[in-house]
Amino acid sequence: MAKIRLPSLGRAYVVLVVTTGALTLADSAYRVAAHPPSWTWLILAAFTLISGTLTIKVPSITATISVSEMFVFTAVILFGTAPATLIVGLDGLILSVSSRSRRLHRVLFSVAEPSASIWIASSIFFMLARVRPLSQYTVAPPIAPLLFPLGLLAVTYFLLNSWLMAIAIGLENRKSPLEVWREHFIWLCLNYFGGASVAILLVRNSGKGVDAIGFAVIIPLLLISYFTYKYSMDRVEDAARHIEQLKGLHLSTIKTLAMAIDAKDQITHGHIRRVQLYAVGLADALGVKEGPLLSAIQAAALLHDTGKLAVPEYILNKPGKLTPPEFEKMKLHATVGADILSSIEFPYPVVPIVRHHHENWDGTGYPARLKGPDIPVGARILAVVDCFDALTSDRPYRPKLADAEALQILLERRGTMYDPLVVDTFMKVYAEIKTEEDDAQPQSSGLNEIARSAVASSDAKQAASLDDIAAGSEEMLALYDLSRALGGRTGLADAGDIISKHLRRILPASLCVFYMYDPAADELVAAHVSGSDAPSVNGLRMPIGQRVTGWVAANRRTIVNSDPILDFGDLARTSRPRLRSCLSTPLVADEALVGVLTLYSPNPGAFTEDHRRIVEAVGRQISRVVRDSAEFDREHSTFKDALTGLPNVERLRQLTPADVGLSADTASQPLSLLFIDVDGLKQVNERAGRDVGDAVLGHVAHGIRRVLRGADILFRYAGDEFVVLLSHTDDETAGAIADRVRDILAASPYVLPDGSTLPILVTIGIATHPIDGMSLADLISVARQRLVTMEPSSVDLSSRVH
Repeated sequence: MAKIRLPSLGRAYVVLVVTTGALTLADSAYRVAAHPPSWTWLILAAFTLISGTLTIKVPSITATISVSEMFVFTAVILFGTAPATLIVGLDGLILSVSSRSRRLHRVLFSVAEPSASIWIASSIFFMLARVRPLSQYTVAPPIAPLLFPLGLLAVTYFLLNSWLMAIAIGLENRKSPLEVWREHFIWLCLNYFGGASVAILLVRNSGKGVDAIGFAVIIPLLLISYFTYKYSMDRVEDAARHIEQLKGLHLSTIKTLAMAIDAKDQITHGHIRRVQLYAVGLADALGVKEGPLLSAIQAAALLHDTGKLAVPEYILNKPGKLTPPEFEKMKLHATVGADILSSIEFPYPVVPIVRHHHENWDGTGYPARLKGPDIPVGARILAVVDCFDALTSDRPYRPKLADAEALQILLERRGTMYDPLVVDTFMKVYAEIKTEEDDAQPQSSGLNEIARSAVASSDAKQAASLDDIAAGSEEMLALYDLSRALGGRTGLADAGDIISKHLRRILPASLCVFYMYDPAADELVAAHVSGSDAPSVNGLRMPIGQRVTGWVAANRRTIVNSDPILDFGDLARTSRPRLRSCLSTPLVADEALVGVLTLYSPNPGAFTEDHRRIVEAVGRQISRVVRDSAEFDREHSTFKDALTGLPNVERLRQLTPADVGLSADTASQPLSLLFIDVDGLKQVNERAGRDVGDAVLGHVAHGIRRVLRGADILFRYAGDEFVVLLSHTDDETAGAIADRVRDILAASPYVLPDGSTLPILVTIGIATHPIDGMSLADLISVARQRLVTMEPSSVDLSSRVH
């Protein structure tokens, strides 16, 4: 438990009281030294100190009392102000040392405060009684005239002692001193009056000091009173502790219900707990310190969204703006929540706060269109903090606002939507009551567990539904097979191309983006893009938690049919065709974030719930492939051609026979190899420059990849040469693929900067295992030889270069 820090006013108060007490003790010590009392004073001092150890704790506060007042009053009557003050100072020291809290300021205060109180009270007593201490008389004066001054002594000492202590406790605990005094000290006055009465009984023969017979009678009664009183206080403490336990159980039940609501509303997960912290802090700043209203605000802050149990999840978790009919359904949650809670007999006004927390100060809110002070103060507080937390939290349709921006919006709505006093107070104190999430709190971990359970349950249902949807889908099965085959064997460019082709066959997407998580920057990077406007999107970065894709990464939840403008900004408007909807799902492998797969479509509302189920299933299947492909790129960056991004000849040479399925068994599946040479590239470099030649090579590589199958692998061999490995392919199929390569390149001339075109012609040699060789080296050699033996192209590329 954190220590309560004494405020500045409290420190000044303690210094004042301690200084006053120190002066009275110093004066008393001087007077006692100058005029020592009789030895019977030591008896009173001893009994006072002994009885001071028999302390009784006041329930619920850091204060203790003792039964030593009778000896203190006896010391005042018999020996005067100075000896009595010293006894009280010693008694205060014993009390403070024997208590649990021994902080220095408390020890000094416990010694100084009662010393100053008894010094003042006893001075008033002797001034009114007009007598000297009775031990100084040979014949004691009558007792009757002393009764009124003695009663005033008890009253004064009680009021000073209790109020000085109540003020200190109130300042330390930030409570009203009057409330502390009324709750814990007012009934102690009987103890003081009883002590004064017993003191009169003890003082009988002033010439001899304290009456021993009186002590023999009083002490047993004192002990009986002490143990009876202590037993009663212990029972009171047990009852108070039981009440606190019941209150804690009640609040825990409320929090459990709040967790269920929070788990259903995935978009605002954690919102209600933060709102409670803000609401309680703001209520305190507005003067609602404790009592039924504060308890009502605490409970209502947790339960204000109870009515969302009746709101469809597709509305709660919709990433975009609600339609008017959807908003009307959402508005019902205030009334429904209040009706649900009406069946619970709360001992404080929770229901009105929940029902009216969306009322506006100008009367334009809902459900009852209350206006101004007619709105419950708890609802006015809740409305402000509810809005502030919503504005400063991430949403899939916008990133969270900075505190300053959110406060500015509250100011703009001051006097129209929100109570001006509540807004002004929140502006002053929000920084003090702003808190961060405490992972150590049990309710936070429990809340997260409920949310995870809800998502896991949802995933299980989606997976079960997907079995029916994908049962007859050859594309899905092919994608699963490819995911297993690709794992760790190719880079992200090839894996991304293969996966994107299959996804765009089964989903209505024109643009597919693999965003990879960069832990160093805590950002997502568009590492692989295929489809329309791919070059403008490639390399795009966005922080985790921001925009649609960033929110998906942070929350690991799929978003359907959000607006691409939230990811791309103006790029979404300028793209052709314009992108109008997106489907985004997290890629997670071994509980670690790999990245996000986001599909974009030019059609509004293009993606259905079936599409969501498909892409989530695909995401689970390909997450490891994407992770391993990115790792492959990092590990094999030295084996990648810098110009085309293809694996180079060194990577080709690293392949073992087992990697590509080569076997001495002639009955095994065949493997073919294409050796591709770009005709006339040397002349292009000489006449148009190497930059144009490099661009032509990139154009050729892109064209070849367009016609290859999922498991085919393209290598940059050297200069103007490429090699393609065709697994499970015989010579006849390899010839067909070679023809397709020639055709696609011939149909896709390279456009020069001046607008003229350059035809792309290639020569291709084919070799097949096991007919033409038993190793990759043999197949490459045979394929190259067949390039030489083929007739050269009848068209010279160099003749078309301007």
